[in-house]
Amino acid sequence: MSTTSSARSSADARDGRYEIGDVAILVTLSLRTARFYEEAGLLVAVGRSPGGFPLYDDDALDRFFLIKKMKPLGFTVEEMRSLLTLRERLARPGLSPQLRAELQDRLQTWVSLAEEKLASLQEQVRLAEDFMIGLHDDTARSLRGDADTDGSGHGSTRPAAGRWPDLDDSILDFLDDPFGGDEH
Repeated sequence: MSTTSSARSSADARDGRYEIGDVAILVTLSLRTARFYEEAGLLVAVGRSPGGFPLYDDDALDRFFLIKKMKPLGFTVEEMRSLLTLRERLARPGLSPQLRAELQDRLQTWVSLAEEKLASLQEQVRLAEDFMIGLHDDTARSLRGDADTDGSGHGSTRPAAGRWPDLDDSILDFLDDPFGGDEH
């Protein structure tokens, strides 16, 4: 039985309520991380187990999945709390049209903020990819530089025995241009 099935089975025995360990398994976070968010007040217990442990419902799982999505974008715990509160307020029945419109405007601000954070993260990924390509280029140049001398100073195109394995030109070409001449 998988750990997720096991967590669901133990929750079924508690009428769809989960202990923090079950929540961590279902959301695929470490127990330490789950407890951190629990202690930060981002999870609200809906009851207690017979052993006195806090129990969480499917709404808590939904909150945790949202938190998990916000974390890589660099949102703070306070920002997470603010968005969770806003979403809860929007879900309440009987809101006046004016209050609903105000809350929807705030939610649109969150959309814009998330888009900005995502664009920043995408730029960081692009820079990391450029760095990696540069390292590939450096590696290819250093391998070609090693091929220019055999260590005797005679300028052989073959390295001294045991210096590096025989590499054919296709491997060196790949290291020099891993994308095969495509524009990046």
